[in-house]
Amino acid sequence: MKRFADLSEQEILALAISNEDEDSRIYRGFAEGLREPFPDSAKVFDQMADEEVRHRTMLFDLYRSKFGEYLPLIRRQDVKGFLRHLKPLWLMRPLAIKEVRKFAEAMEVEAGRFYRKAAELTREASARQLLLELGEAEKGHENLAHRLEDKILTPGVRAAEEEKQRRLFVLQYVQPGLAGLMDGSVSTLAPLFAAAFATHNTWETFLVGLAASVGAGISMAFAEALSDDGSLTGRGTPWVRGSVTGIMTAVGGLGHTLPYLIPDFWTATAIAVGVVVVELAVISWIRHRFMDTPLLSAAFQVMVGGALVFLAGILIGSS
Repeated sequence: MKRFADLSEQEILALAISNEDEDSRIYRGFAEGLREPFPDSAKVFDQMADEEVRHRTMLFDLYRSKFGEYLPLIRRQDVKGFLRHLKPLWLMRPLAIKEVRKFAEAMEVEAGRFYRKAAELTREASARQLLLELGEAEKGHENLAHRLEDKILTPGVRAAEEEKQRRLFVLQYVQPGLAGLMDGSVSTLAPLFAAAFATHNTWETFLVGLAASVGAGISMAFAEALSDDGSLTGRGTPWVRGSVTGIMTAVGGLGHTLPYLIPDFWTATAIAVGVVVVELAVISWIRHRFMDTPLLSAAFQVMVGGALVFLAGILIGSS
């Protein structure tokens, strides 16, 4: 890996060409990933990719006039301390529109800053001038992005895209997570408190709750993952939905199971009941916040269901 300061003017120009080519392909990847859900944002990245291609052509024409046809292969990863894209966001699906915009803005800002900083450290006059010009070009790219967004992404379009992104987030993460949390919090109440009042043994109760929570988490994860592949419903990849559902199911059950690590039965039971109330309140708030359910209605539905399961567990355990 070479130091940037050790690069020749030919290598610096070849590196700039490589960077422009890579950036254009990244922007094209963003455009393809956003084309179906966010067509207006895809247009922005298509035009930015075209602009990078134009700059690459200009750089290559300059390179060819000075050094001929041979273009050495030198990339970001070949230069020590150079900017690298460690997270291939452009390959991921689905793409989060806000994350993509931040990534693209960071690309241009960091590249421009790097070129200007490198120019300060370079002694060769021609190389310094070249780096300064590249820094100004990257700054122009950043301004272009803002101009394109202002032109294409009007406030109405941006608001519509943000609302669509919010719906996708709810569909792919909130709904499976909420389903898991509700199942874990409610379905484990009966076996946990039945074991508690049947044995009055905190350790045995903890083992029952742990088994119920982990078992329910595994069951819900597979059930959610196998329900559909997300291709028609837009609910995201099965393994993500299954993981979210399974984890939240286990968390919901473990919340009121962990207090039974306390040796005193009544102290553990009192804390477990308090945890249950908090869990049901959180579920009610999530339904109100993301599902547009009135808060009192959500609280009533969740609390009544939880109370019935809770009482069933106590009655069965005490019989």
